[in-house]
Amino acid sequence: MKSGYVLAVLLFAASAQAQTPPSPNSPGEKSSEPVKKSSSGICHAPGSGYYKKTNKFTPYLTLDECLKSGGRLPKR
Repeated sequence: MKSGYVLAVLLFAASAQAQTPPSPNSPGEKSSEPVKKSSSGICHAPGSGYYKKTNKFTPYLTLDECLKSGGRLPKR
């Protein structure tokens, strides 16, 4: 009986983890989409408010790289 309980807990934990939505890039976290540093120097991570609206940008692999290049996080 104890092994059935452990199996149920493991399945529930795996299910909950699979349903967690992805978050925008954390510093140092890579994504399939680039972090965009706009011409005004703001670093937009995938999923952030103005990411899709940013057209003129310099791409970076991580948010950390963008910030180290002199960019800053959005105020909003």
